[in-house]
Amino acid sequence: MKLFYSPASPFVRKVVLVLHETEQLDDVELQLVATTVTEPDSALAASNPLAKIPALAREGGPTLYDSRVICEFLDSRAGSTLYRGGWDIKVLEATADGIMDAAVSMSYEKRLRPAEKQWDAWLEGQTRKVLGGCSAVETRWMPLLSGPINIGQLAVAAALDYVDFRHPDLNWRAAAPELAAWFKTFETRPAMVATNPRQS
Repeated sequence: MKLFYSPASPFVRKVVLVLHETEQLDDVELQLVATTVTEPDSALAASNPLAKIPALAREGGPTLYDSRVICEFLDSRAGSTLYRGGWDIKVLEATADGIMDAAVSMSYEKRLRPAEKQWDAWLEGQTRKVLGGCSAVETRWMPLLSGPINIGQLAVAAALDYVDFRHPDLNWRAAAPELAAWFKTFETRPAMVATNPRQS
């Protein structure tokens, strides 16, 4: 299998965390790509018509894309139990992915648009989504962040670290102290350390 990836992408990181936690990293070739909405990678686009990462090319079947699809495939392939929480764990993963979506959108707005064309109201709206997502995890989903490793934990950790990496001024911890305490411990997990985008 081949995973089209960029180490800075939180969606890719979630997939690579799953590879680490399910001991499948040696089964996958990591294909580094540089792709944006305006300049898509040609090899990636040939495998994924949306030209988005992550995308997992596999023998005997079409390329898988969307991090949730890939993570559930890898979980099933390994006979693991990352999704044992049923619908609740999938909603937690979706909440984390929503935080990622908003934070990545902010990154694109800041990095790809000229400063004079950046839309402040758009950035404020995405910021509300990030902080609202963190607040939702704090008030509704903390019990799912304890116990054996699950996809919700991996997704939330990937999302929070991306926010810290690209938007350190958002200060999500102020409104989510329990989540902040959980993350302080979880970010020391070996898979988290091994996939830290700051080391790339």
